Amino acid sequence: MTEPRDHPFVTAVKPLVDAMGGELMDPARAAPDDVVLAWEGEDVVAVRLPQLSESLDHILAALERRHGMPLAELDRKTKQDVVRILEARGAFSVRHGVETVAGALGVSRFTVYNYLNRENPNKNTRG
Repeated sequence: MTEPRDHPFVTAVKPLVDAMGGELMDPARAAPDDVVLAWEGEDVVAVRLPQLSESLDHILAALERRHGMPLAELDRKTKQDVVRILEARGAFSVRHGVETVAGALGVSRFTVYNYLNRENPNKNTRG
C-alpha cells in the first residue's frame, strides 16, 4: 500500500485541510471526533478538525496573508469587506468572535457591530 501522505487522494484534499487548519494523520490514529476519509473502500487518511476558536484564528491569518498586511492596517472599506467575509464563514457564532475580530482589525466591538448592521440593518447581531 502507498503511504497515506503519498496517496493522490491525500494530495488532493491537503490544500482544503490546510485552509481549514486541520491536521492529516494515519487513519489508525484517528480519535472518535476525527473524520476518516476513504478511497475505493480503503481508509486512506484521517482529518483532525480544529476547535472553532482555532479556526477563527486560522481564517484571520489567511485573510492577513491574502491582503499582504496586518488586518489592522487595512482601510475602512476593506475592513468592512473582511467583516462580511467573516460573517459568511460563521466567525460571529464563535464565542468571543466579535472581540477576536475587533482585536485583529484594530477597532472596537462597537465598530464591528456597526459594520455588521450596515449590511443587515434589520438583523440583531447581539443575539
